[in-house]
Amino acid sequence: MNIRSLTRGDGVVIGAAVLLFIASFLATFDGDGDEIPNAWDNLGLVMSMYIAGIAGAALIVVARALPQPPKVAGLDLGQFGVALTIFSAWTAFWTIIDPMGAFDDIFSAFGGNEPDTGAGLILGLIAALVLAAAAVATPLVPALKGPLVPAARPAAPQPYGAQPPGGYGYPGAQQASFGGQPQQGQPGQPFPGQPQQGQPAAAPAGDFSPFWFAVPVPRPLFPEDGSPTPIAELAPGTWYLAVEQRGQALVAQTQDGRRGVLQDTSGIQRG
Repeated sequence: MNIRSLTRGDGVVIGAAVLLFIASFLATFDGDGDEIPNAWDNLGLVMSMYIAGIAGAALIVVARALPQPPKVAGLDLGQFGVALTIFSAWTAFWTIIDPMGAFDDIFSAFGGNEPDTGAGLILGLIAALVLAAAAVATPLVPALKGPLVPAARPAAPQPYGAQPPGGYGYPGAQQASFGGQPQQGQPGQPFPGQPQQGQPAAAPAGDFSPFWFAVPVPRPLFPEDGSPTPIAELAPGTWYLAVEQRGQALVAQTQDGRRGVLQDTSGIQRG
């Protein structure tokens, strides 16, 4: 799991889920005394409104952090989580409109007044609405798609075309060779995937030199043979190595040595 792949929208989802959890312990109805119930005294309410929303938030965050999230009932884990948050907000809306339900007639029959809605339902409705709105809007609103934890810049900026001192994926650390043994990057040594001196490069792009970069949002990495199925997803907060340029696209290499084509290079951060 890569926490740096989380977006600002995911941060809102997490915050709303925490607020929803707190609301479940507050009084469902307004009143005095220790006998005022909260959501945990009503199994149907706590499961359909509070637990459903919290579970949906957890699925969204886990799906974002996993490179290949599993499917639930034919839906991606994140999509299933979004559906749960919408269900939670739907339940909260109708519950606060008619909190007593069938018990209204009982209060009327005995001449009693229906109790006022408590802080647990009011705060729960607000949290559920914010949670559902953030879950739906995150893939659509550019401001919410930005990384929650920005990529850390290298300790010392490298001049254009210069080789970083080490650390594949993290400039400044040790660099792993193709044989799996770590090695320290030395001036004059080629990058992994960079052609050796005297060997022709595949479709070179002018005076291109390999460089480190980070993506602003998660972006797919496609096979070099043009297949439409991504082989990996580049996550914000991690440095990747661009080894070749093909028009507006870049051939990038992941930490585990896989190479692929990054078609969308807009907004990338150079190391």
